[in-house]
Amino acid sequence: MVFGRLFASPTVRMRNLPRGRSTVRIGAALLVAGFLAGCQGDEFSASPNKANLPVSASLKRKMSDLNMSLTSPIMIRIFKEDSKLEVWKQAKDGKFKLLEDYEICKWSGKLGPKFKEGDRQAPEGFYEITPALMNPNSSYHLAFNLGYPNTYDRAHGRTGSHLMVHGACSSRGCYAMTDEQVQDIYSLARDSFKGGQRSFQVQAFPFQMTPENMARHRNSPHLEYWQMLKTGYDHFEVTKTPPNISVCEKKYVFDAVPLVEGVPFRASGKCPDYQVNPRIASVIAAKQKRDNEKYQQLASRLDAREERQKRWDERSNALAEVLGGGEEETPATETATAAAAPAAPEAPVEQPQQTADAAPGAIKRPGAAVENAYAAQEQSGGGSSVGSFFKRWVPFGAKASDEGAGVGPIATEAVPAAKPE
Repeated sequence: MVFGRLFASPTVRMRNLPRGRSTVRIGAALLVAGFLAGCQGDEFSASPNKANLPVSASLKRKMSDLNMSLTSPIMIRIFKEDSKLEVWKQAKDGKFKLLEDYEICKWSGKLGPKFKEGDRQAPEGFYEITPALMNPNSSYHLAFNLGYPNTYDRAHGRTGSHLMVHGACSSRGCYAMTDEQVQDIYSLARDSFKGGQRSFQVQAFPFQMTPENMARHRNSPHLEYWQMLKTGYDHFEVTKTPPNISVCEKKYVFDAVPLVEGVPFRASGKCPDYQVNPRIASVIAAKQKRDNEKYQQLASRLDAREERQKRWDERSNALAEVLGGGEEETPATETATAAAAPAAPEAPVEQPQQTADAAPGAIKRPGAAVENAYAAQEQSGGGSSVGSFFKRWVPFGAKASDEGAGVGPIATEAVPAAKPE
């Protein structure tokens, strides 16, 4: 379209230009067109045939290297925390392999599922994308709808609409890609439908469902929900084929086959008697046992670390209160406070510098913390709480001189100007 506009304009009419000048003008027009194509994001999306464009040559080469056909089934995984979208595709041995991963341009909300219309939260869960959910005429270049709310979401009363994976890098509850990325993703999905795939699965997770990440987020109110999602994650990790998704008793179940043929799974009803392929169930159980043991170890370490940090913060705050309150007290009280200082929790020697500036009524100015913390060391009377603190906690160095015992703190009305921010 850029070329069409340029060559259709009156300023670039070849038949009215001398041969030499015509060549120069054509070269300049091509250069300008190149700049325009690079600056205008909608030029990529302007093709009226965008929904039928083939996948990129680089992806075709990857498919050949991985022994995949152009029309074999696909599956998509999304990880919010990593801002990553993975496209998996079935190889000729029947297993799915990672074909490509893309950096998600934008997603909205935070870690956790979507609950209601308007919360601008990108959903998490398992979604089946049918041809009817593909949108070749999207104003966001190309798009497909996630089908939110799915059966699980509806069973929990969750609401929302028009949650998509699309281009244009703009999100209000969607997963937004660049136009170029969504062009390939859309083309891969379209070709898989041509090959006979009736729907492809999108698995949307908060993060990679590893014991390490689960332990990091162990205090989240969504942990129980994520543990359920992890079971589906584990099914794919073990089998390298997308699990069959069912919902009963308001929860996801994976690769479940009813023991009585024809008995359906009802989202809010009691789960029918079912079984999972014993071989798959055994491998998954072993994986989950290992993961759970590692999770418990990591969670215990993180809990212990947080408890140590909490105790340290409490001791630091208590010491700050003792030292900060001492500067406002009478000389008799200061002596008692100084005597109590060594019993405070262990802290770095520099602690008075940090707390002096926070003392009630202290003037906030550059250098004030250092002046308040060390001025008492120049006195020999021993009446200062801060001076007593340093004598007890720093037993090395020269002893205080007896000279000038009657000299008190040096007062000054000069206040250094505040440094520009």
